[in-house]
Parts: sequence; structure tokens; C-alpha cells
Amino acid sequence: MDFKKVKSETSAVTRQKDKFYEQTGNIYETVVVLAKRANQVGSDMKVELDQKIAEFAPIGDNLEEVFENREQIEIARFYEGLPKPTLIAVSEFLNGQIYFRNPHKENL
Repeated sequence: MDFKKVKSETSAVTRQKDKFYEQTGNIYETVVVLAKRANQVGSDMKVELDQKIAEFAPIGDNLEEVFENREQIEIARFYEGLPKPTLIAVSEFLNGQIYFRNPHKENL
């Protein structure tokens, strides 16, 4: 996922609760869908961040020398400025970009 192109708010916004259970019919089911998607987005962001920081990691493990790596700092600042995974999940849900299904409803 390209997090540079994500169009979502960076802070919490008041929303109408009716929009959250239009698709599922149940607010609690919507919360589960949003939580699972937020976990997916958060883990993807963490993996990507770890890979980028590992590129600039020092080769030798010397505990006596501690220095700042400017590239790592810039990467960390970029990721701190991104919207939180929960806000990305809410934005995707309200725009209809999340596919979800309930296997319990399908069996009935």
C-alpha cells in the first residue's frame, strides 16, 4: 500500500453513526471490520517502516558509538505525519473500499 497517496484526515472527525451500519446492519459488526482493517494497515506500515529503517542501519554493532542517522530520522518523521491506521480504515470503509463478509450470515 502506498501511504503517500492515502487521502484521509490526520485527526479525529465527528461522524454520523448512521453511515457506519448502513452496509453491515450492525454497528458492532462494523467496529469489528474497522478494527481488523486497522490492524492490517498498521502491520503493513510497520513492516514498510522497518524495511526502510533497516536500509540505513549501521553495519557494525558498536555500543560505544551512538550517532544520529539523519535518513532514519526523516523516515520516522514522515511516518509520524501519516494518518493513524484507524482513520485510514474508517475512510476506506465509508468510501466503500473495504471488502468484508460475515460467514455466520452466509450459513443461515
